[in-house]
Amino acid sequence: MAGTIEKVGENRYRERFGRYFEDFQPGDIYEHRPGRTITETDNTWFTLLTMNTHPMHFDEEYARHSEFGKTIVCSPLTVALMVGMSVTDVSQKAIANLGWTDIKLTFPLFAGDTLTAESEVLDKRESKSRPGAGLVTVATRGFNQNGKEVCSFVRTVLVAKQGFENEEKAGY
Repeated sequence: MAGTIEKVGENRYRERFGRYFEDFQPGDIYEHRPGRTITETDNTWFTLLTMNTHPMHFDEEYARHSEFGKTIVCSPLTVALMVGMSVTDVSQKAIANLGWTDIKLTFPLFAGDTLTAESEVLDKRESKSRPGAGLVTVATRGFNQNGKEVCSFVRTVLVAKQGFENEEKAGY
């Protein structure tokens, strides 16, 4: 499961993260913690890194005249943080992300808001082309500190089955 300790030698232990294909069950919900409080700096850096020039993300004077009255967090940052939060529970043992669909931005995030997320397993099936893996589809939802849903998406990942992971070869 998502965070076990394994003895790897005399007086030596290693934490293991993630779920194998066999560990996923449709209907299970994983609460991703800890949350992440988003700062102005996070938002500004992200807009600069991604070359997003919309002033709603970095120009307080411009944003003051909008319906929100202040700058909003760049929506791809919200998605990226939610994906990151879900890695340990959903894709730590993934071979590949296969895609995101149905991305919905339902409420804005602001600097100072704390984002949390959860993922529900929607489906899983054996891979037709890779006998050591399976496809897992999850619906992930993000919430602000007041429990208001701010974003949701569906993600499909190709996940290793037990005994087919690459961790031992890589020294993990």
